[in-house]
Amino acid sequence: MSNANNLLEPSRLRLRGSGGLELAADQFGPVDGPLVVFLHGGGQTRHSWKKTGARLGASGMRVVTVDARGHGDSEWAPDRDYRRETMVEDLLLVLEQLGAPAVVVGASMGGITGLLATARPGGQAITALVLVDIVTRPEPEGVARVIDFLGKHRDGFDSIEEAADAVAAYLPHRPRPKSTEGLLRNLRERDGRWYWHWDPDMLSDRVEDPSAMIEPMEDAARALRIPVLLVRGMRSDVVSAEGAEAFQRLVPHAQLVEIGGAAHTAAGDDNDSFTDAVAKFVLATLE
Repeated sequence: MSNANNLLEPSRLRLRGSGGLELAADQFGPVDGPLVVFLHGGGQTRHSWKKTGARLGASGMRVVTVDARGHGDSEWAPDRDYRRETMVEDLLLVLEQLGAPAVVVGASMGGITGLLATARPGGQAITALVLVDIVTRPEPEGVARVIDFLGKHRDGFDSIEEAADAVAAYLPHRPRPKSTEGLLRNLRERDGRWYWHWDPDMLSDRVEDPSAMIEPMEDAARALRIPVLLVRGMRSDVVSAEGAEAFQRLVPHAQLVEIGGAAHTAAGDDNDSFTDAVAKFVLATLE
């Protein structure tokens, strides 16, 4: 197998988060390349970034995609601790273990984690920040729709097709995949039923009210001096045009890229445009 092909296939990493919780991650590209760390949104896994990771890795970047606690192949928190502050501690510990300054790319939940981490001790390891369809004042109705979807189906599905129906209803703007193979990464089979690949206690009483995050997020945003890119899906119900403008008033140097046809799940809705925008931004920060 050629070196180029090796860069397209990730190597598996085992990292440690707060309290010693084991976090699963994939690494693409050369280990001595500029580091880009990807954090997925709530209910997703590191596989959301697979195509982007492979492309950026092949271009010479060291890309690490991480499963958040309680998601994918990372351990579930035995104390149901999925607070933002704990996820921030996870990220800072991950960056410490990776041992290099990093561009952090975060979607939704992951973007909140990345933004808050920049204001914490150790946050200086974050040299640039990409926020994927998340701002300091997201639209309440859109946030509620996301939380409603994540909170449904705690009793699982009879079949993969039933799970696919639920996803199609949640993402009506996106063409339904002909195959359900990709969905298997987000499901676990147990006792003849299929369950989402995340801890349902992620939505427990150990998680803050989204509105409680506004003030600390705005404080962190005002303090940003590193390069910042905001990627917004133009069909998003979570980040409106007004919300993006308000964020840019807090962070005047932030760049904005809007992806037409994409909604809140911008990276998955138009992966090529998303990857192009991130690659251009990361390369500019290295000049």
